[in-house]
Amino acid sequence: MEMIFQMIPSTLMVATPIIICALGGLFSERSGVVNIALEGMMMVGGFAGATVCVLLEPTALGAWAPWIAIVVGMIAGCIYSLLLCVSAINFRADQTIAGTALNLLAGGLTIYLCQIIFGQQRTQTFVRGISKIRQIPLLADIPVVGEMFKGVYPSVLIAFVLVLVTWYVVFKTPFGLRLRSCGENPQASASMGISVMRMRYTGVLVSGAFAGLAGAILVLTSGTQYTASSIHGIGFISIAALIFGKWNPWGVLGAGIFFGFSQTIGVYASMIPILNLMPSEFFSCIPYVLTVIALVIFAGKSVGPKAAGEIYDAGKR
Repeated sequence: MEMIFQMIPSTLMVATPIIICALGGLFSERSGVVNIALEGMMMVGGFAGATVCVLLEPTALGAWAPWIAIVVGMIAGCIYSLLLCVSAINFRADQTIAGTALNLLAGGLTIYLCQIIFGQQRTQTFVRGISKIRQIPLLADIPVVGEMFKGVYPSVLIAFVLVLVTWYVVFKTPFGLRLRSCGENPQASASMGISVMRMRYTGVLVSGAFAGLAGAILVLTSGTQYTASSIHGIGFISIAALIFGKWNPWGVLGAGIFFGFSQTIGVYASMIPILNLMPSEFFSCIPYVLTVIALVIFAGKSVGPKAAGEIYDAGKR
């Protein structure tokens, strides 16, 4: 039981960036643009967040450095997503190829900037990460179950709030209806006076902002500096969580927690009898194996937006 209490904060910590990034992908794909570049946008957001945190720590704003850093990471991810907007929407490039190119570019770009700013292929070590922020006191005071939430970082609340906000915006507002219509039948949407390009731009920019936020939170909660391996495939797991969650915010929440648990179980496996006899490399691949298994079982039953991935042609009927 004690081990379960220890695993819950770790599971939520790992699940937080997955959930936030997948919600970003939801906005993009609901508008009709498949965003394979979530990994690269997380890299840019993680680099920007870590850099700002390092630079602000010695100043008078040091106490606010982590919060300012995640906002800057969100802005950086949003700006980087403009490259996908221009290539996939304006120039009508293949969305998968454009996203893959942005992922490759992000890895080299962030390390190059680290070399320029810090003189090394990583940022300097920061001290005031989110993991150092005082944890949520009210959760720990809940009778019976409060013990399970000791050590939960405040960034977890951001993920839960964004799930609620995303659900309301996408399914309960006129904007959300227009966004979803562009991902289902853009020609019909255009005939009703909706600007498909504007809605797709909005969806991709929001996805970039969410991915940048997720990258900054990931680096500031689970690391002490940004490196080329800081994101380690979380962007792709977020895409899997989006498919597993059937392009629905509540489904994304459940899928994110599932994938977060799959990563956490690998850390605690050495404490479980029988499993502790297995080599450590086996547990490192558990989250990715579970991702593949989940996609094999559920991906065939998931039906995404009908026009997602299709290049918009205003003359098509």
